Amino acid sequence: MWTTMVLAAALSTAPHDAGALTLSNVRATYGAHGITRGDNKLMPGDHLFLSFEIDGITLDANGKALYSMATEVSDSKGKMLYKQDASDKEMVAPLGGGTLPAVLQTDTPVSQPAGDYTVKVTVTDRANKKTQTLTQVFQVLPPGFGIVRLTTTTDPEGRFARSVYGIGDSLWLNYSLVGFTRDKTSMQPDLTFDCRILDDKGQLTMAKPFEGAINKDVPSNSPVVPVQFQIPLNRTGKFTVELTATDKLAKKTATLKFPLTVFSSK
Repeated sequence: MWTTMVLAAALSTAPHDAGALTLSNVRATYGAHGITRGDNKLMPGDHLFLSFEIDGITLDANGKALYSMATEVSDSKGKMLYKQDASDKEMVAPLGGGTLPAVLQTDTPVSQPAGDYTVKVTVTDRANKKTQTLTQVFQVLPPGFGIVRLTTTTDPEGRFARSVYGIGDSLWLNYSLVGFTRDKTSMQPDLTFDCRILDDKGQLTMAKPFEGAINKDVPSNSPVVPVQFQIPLNRTGKFTVELTATDKLAKKTATLKFPLTVFSSK
């Protein structure tokens, strides 16, 4: 079942006049306002976040903005698969400026057929009825073994995503594995996974990666297995985080990489 869909890459917006409502800094992220995602390709069972800013929104004397958002998803033939009518929202902008952060999320079903899909998002300033619309084509890949639902957060529950981290922070990686094989007798998977970190020269920061394994206690009706790593951030620099998972029964491996920048706390 489709839920609210998120954009993933190149943005298409309607033309606008000076002073009109605009949607800017649109990027697909690992979690709401998390680290930027590299492409607009999703595996079945994956989710995607669209993080962006609404510029030119009307603020009242108390800094409150009233707006609405509506979403539509259609397939490559133009058939509408999902529609969420405009829902009213409000947010206070205590720093002023007429800009608000916004996020949409989608969860693609595990059974979603491969193909190209289009999402359309409409934002309306309820104070003056100004409207802005953006559309994006994204791709659902064929089903298979893979890493999905990654969020980069500061908490183990995966609620507080962030794109910028400093010394002393902890980067929590929450994700899931899908498309794995089960043993015909025990009905359990046999999965291993690890997390490696490389510096800006491509050198590993540790000789041994963070590692884990799952081969028991997975409910028979569960199509996904959750995984979590905590990475304490002890120095500044630009890094690459590399996640690897292996389905030992099917002899398949999946990887996911993303950039990480750690700043000084001064």
